[in-house]
Amino acid sequence: MPIYEYLCPNCNNRYEKKEGFDAPSEHACPRCGQIARRVFRPPLIMFKGPGFYSTDNKRSSWGNSEPTATSPTESSDSGSSSSPVEAAET
Repeated sequence: MPIYEYLCPNCNNRYEKKEGFDAPSEHACPRCGQIARRVFRPPLIMFKGPGFYSTDNKRSSWGNSEPTATSPTESSDSGSSSSPVEAAET
Protein backbone atom coordinates (compact mmCIF):
# COMPACT_ATOMS: atom_id res chain seq x y z
CA MET A 1 0.00 0.00 0.00
CA PRO A 2 1.29 3.48 -0.82
CA ILE A 3 1.82 6.23 1.73
CA TYR A 4 0.11 9.49 0.80
CA GLU A 5 0.86 12.96 2.14
CA TYR A 6 -2.00 15.30 3.05
CA LEU A 7 -2.07 19.06 3.67
CA CYS A 8 -4.73 20.97 5.53
CA PRO A 9 -5.17 24.48 4.07
CA ASN A 10 -6.78 25.69 7.30
CA CYS A 11 -3.98 24.93 9.81
CA ASN A 12 -1.12 23.96 7.40
CA ASN A 13 -0.87 20.56 9.04
CA ARG A 14 1.02 18.01 6.93
CA TYR A 15 0.58 14.35 7.69
CA GLU A 16 0.99 10.99 6.00
CA LYS A 17 -1.49 8.17 5.72
CA LYS A 18 -1.01 4.62 4.44
CA GLU A 19 -3.96 3.86 2.18
CA GLY A 20 -4.97 1.86 -0.86
CA PHE A 21 -4.95 3.21 -4.41
CA ASP A 22 -8.71 3.72 -4.39
CA ALA A 23 -8.75 5.93 -1.24
CA PRO A 24 -10.43 9.34 -1.53
CA SER A 25 -8.14 12.34 -2.03
CA GLU A 26 -9.78 14.36 0.76
CA HIS A 27 -9.88 13.52 4.48
CA ALA A 28 -10.65 15.30 7.72
CA CYS A 29 -7.54 16.86 9.27
CA PRO A 30 -6.66 15.13 12.55
CA ARG A 31 -5.69 18.49 14.14
CA CYS A 32 -8.56 20.84 13.23
CA GLY A 33 -11.16 18.62 11.55
CA GLN A 34 -11.32 20.62 8.30
CA ILE A 35 -10.88 18.98 4.89
CA ALA A 36 -7.27 18.14 4.03
CA ARG A 37 -6.22 17.39 0.46
CA ARG A 38 -3.70 14.92 -0.90
CA VAL A 39 -0.37 16.43 -1.96
CA PHE A 40 0.97 15.11 -5.24
CA ARG A 41 4.72 14.70 -5.47
CA PRO A 42 6.94 13.47 -8.31
CA PRO A 43 8.05 9.86 -7.98
CA LEU A 44 11.30 9.18 -6.14
CA ILE A 45 12.72 7.18 -9.02
CA MET A 46 13.47 8.47 -12.50
CA PHE A 47 14.48 6.37 -15.49
CA LYS A 48 16.84 8.28 -17.76
CA GLY A 49 18.58 7.13 -20.89
CA PRO A 50 17.74 4.65 -23.61
CA GLY A 51 16.61 1.10 -23.11
CA PHE A 52 13.99 1.42 -20.39
CA TYR A 53 10.91 1.21 -22.57
CA SER A 54 10.03 -0.92 -25.57
CA THR A 55 8.95 2.21 -27.44
CA ASP A 56 12.42 3.79 -27.25
CA ASN A 57 14.22 4.35 -30.52
CA LYS A 58 16.75 1.61 -31.02
CA ARG A 59 19.93 1.89 -32.98
CA SER A 60 19.83 -0.13 -36.18
CA SER A 61 23.31 -1.50 -35.45
CA TRP A 62 22.05 -3.48 -32.46
CA GLY A 63 22.02 -7.15 -33.36
CA ASN A 64 23.48 -6.47 -36.80
CA SER A 65 27.09 -6.04 -35.74
CA GLU A 66 29.87 -7.96 -37.42
CA PRO A 67 31.58 -10.68 -35.41
CA THR A 68 34.54 -9.50 -33.40
CA ALA A 69 37.98 -11.08 -33.26
CA THR A 70 38.41 -14.03 -30.94
CA SER A 71 39.76 -13.35 -27.50
CA PRO A 72 43.31 -14.43 -26.60
CA THR A 73 41.99 -17.27 -24.45
CA GLU A 74 40.22 -18.79 -27.45
CA SER A 75 43.12 -19.70 -29.68
CA SER A 76 42.30 -21.21 -33.03
CA ASP A 77 45.60 -23.01 -33.59
CA SER A 78 45.36 -26.77 -34.03
CA GLY A 79 48.39 -27.65 -31.90
CA SER A 80 48.37 -30.51 -29.44
CA SER A 81 45.00 -31.31 -27.98
CA SER A 82 46.32 -31.81 -24.46
CA SER A 83 45.93 -29.01 -21.99
CA PRO A 84 48.63 -28.02 -19.48
CA VAL A 85 46.64 -29.76 -16.75
CA GLU A 86 46.66 -33.07 -18.66
CA ALA A 87 50.41 -32.73 -19.30
CA ALA A 88 51.06 -32.18 -15.59
CA GLU A 89 49.08 -35.27 -14.58
CA THR A 90 51.09 -37.70 -16.80
